[in-house]
Amino acid sequence: MVYTDSQRALQDQFDTRRIADRIDNLLVHDFIDPGTAAFIESRDMMFVASVDASGQPTCSYKGGDPGFVRVLDEHTLAFPAYDGNGMMLTLGNLADTGRVGLLFIDFENPSRARVEGRASVNADDPLIETWERAQLVVRVEVDSVFPNCPRYIHRMQKVEESPFVPRGGVAPPVPGWKRAPWACDALPAGDPAGES
Repeated sequence: MVYTDSQRALQDQFDTRRIADRIDNLLVHDFIDPGTAAFIESRDMMFVASVDASGQPTCSYKGGDPGFVRVLDEHTLAFPAYDGNGMMLTLGNLADTGRVGLLFIDFENPSRARVEGRASVNADDPLIETWERAQLVVRVEVDSVFPNCPRYIHRMQKVEESPFVPRGGVAPPVPGWKRAPWACDALPAGDPAGES
């Protein structure tokens, strides 16, 4: 990992340069080891950070059934892009710059992992048919993978799974916001909300 001048200045201000270098030397890898692969594939959600061509960042939540993010090999992972709000902020950013940061968290047994890399977005990816109702596939070529300190993770338990996650050949329910007066006449052609 190459630290920026600003990161180094803060490390020096708080006397953390030695531990930052130790973490970089011992824990940061350019590949996904088997333990991290198992952790990633056991998650049913992640946070995705991206940046557009002008440098404007965004962070989004992505959810699915456990295993919706797949580790294809030690340098590559993939996940589906499902129907969202139509703004396409994350996917557009990935198409613009390819730069992505992924954060995977276990809230029940506090643990987390970060993945940083270069993403591509494709509607013709051969994996698209393996995810029910996927609109696109995002593949990430890994630059760095590292664990993240779990001490500030609040312990939480899942109350129920989202009924909107595509599964079992059943059409997910229409989200309420798509029926709101401000949205219903602006939905894309063929959106199930316009048919109900």
